[in-house]
Amino acid sequence: MRYLPLTQPDREAMLAAVGASSVDALFADVPEAARLDGPIPGLPNHASELAVERHLSALAAKNLAAGTAPFFLGCGAYRHHVPASVDHLIQRGEYLTAYTPYQPEIAQGTLQMLFEFQTQVAQLFGCDVANASMYDGSTACWEAITMARRVTRRGKAILSSGLHPHYVSVANTMAKFTGDVLETSAPTLTADTDAEALIAAIDGDTSCVVVQYPDILGRIPDLRPIAEAAHANKALLIAVVTEPVALGAIASPGELGADIVVGEGQSLGVGLQFGGPYVGLFACSDKLVRQMPGRLCGETVDAEGKRGFVLTLSTREQHIRREKATSNICTNSGLCALAFSIHMTLLGEKGLRQLAASNHARAVAAADRLAKVPGIELVNTSFFNEFTLKLSKEARPVVRTLADRGVLAGVSLGRLYPGEAELANGLVVAVTETVTAEDIETLATELEEVLA
Repeated sequence: MRYLPLTQPDREAMLAAVGASSVDALFADVPEAARLDGPIPGLPNHASELAVERHLSALAAKNLAAGTAPFFLGCGAYRHHVPASVDHLIQRGEYLTAYTPYQPEIAQGTLQMLFEFQTQVAQLFGCDVANASMYDGSTACWEAITMARRVTRRGKAILSSGLHPHYVSVANTMAKFTGDVLETSAPTLTADTDAEALIAAIDGDTSCVVVQYPDILGRIPDLRPIAEAAHANKALLIAVVTEPVALGAIASPGELGADIVVGEGQSLGVGLQFGGPYVGLFACSDKLVRQMPGRLCGETVDAEGKRGFVLTLSTREQHIRREKATSNICTNSGLCALAFSIHMTLLGEKGLRQLAASNHARAVAAADRLAKVPGIELVNTSFFNEFTLKLSKEARPVVRTLADRGVLAGVSLGRLYPGEAELANGLVVAVTETVTAEDIETLATELEEVLA
């Protein structure tokens, strides 16, 4: 590729066109504390490829990898066993023929996979229809809020205190550009959810109520009364699922009255992957489908009567006029959606229920054992595979100490909610099928020593 540098007049013309005084002005929204005013400290200006490889390998060796230690991290990203067949199958040629299905006649493998993916997500969430995926759970959550605004023509969303704070942060960032009013607060370390407070807050200006299911503390809210209260005020209920495996054991949000269900599909087929890429899930009722972001793949027949797949609905700005688009989501997480769909297919309904049962049983065993440790109080009275402990000490240094000892003990609420003193002693523990009885005993023993 040829190198075509811009001249200074080129830069000035471009800046004038966008109304910026300088290149630095383009970064005005980045906090000053996050900007560099020179080279990265401690990083050499140049080094040989071999030297760089050795240095980076040495840095990587300092990490405590998920598969090499007792692992109890969760809060939206979960360690599940991904069958080796998933990685093998996603590399087959019929899925690699088209990055994205703009030309359906040569993208039948991709389109059929997305059609199957949509079917699986709709059934899992208890909804009529699902789209061909989003970027991740947090952006899917925001897209649901903006969809509710379009449907209700209202601009106030009530966010449960049990909604993941990262999801809240994404929504707050985007709301700066749309003018939506978002009402939320931090959770409290109690077994009760904030369902009554959410219902009391709904009024004639409310576009939607957003509830995580199970929530950030692992509690399982009853969505039915919230849905009834929202619908009585002509508002929508948005349910957020960050752990889809849970739906193998508990009722789907759609069954309980949710109008839009979104979530993170990372648990199935995708793996932790150092935080991404992940795959956003999005489903809704039939009557709302015209306002759903992203795109839909459908089944049809060709001129010869043979089964085929097409893009049925595309409301993305790449396909239609920008001012008519429901979203600026410019692609889907196709490869991750494929991995999700293959894992779901390998499990089937029976396998998903068995996986969920295994997760829950191990989590119950872990909660029972940890509750016996002096200095620990179990907050939850019900949960799926994730629960919250209240420690006798601040959780963040406890987590760091246990990490130094080779145990990834969980997620401290002090890290998720800095400045919230009442949550500083909270520790969220996730237990999946990858956790053994020995892992649980190791965690309990280490906590006994650290909290003594």
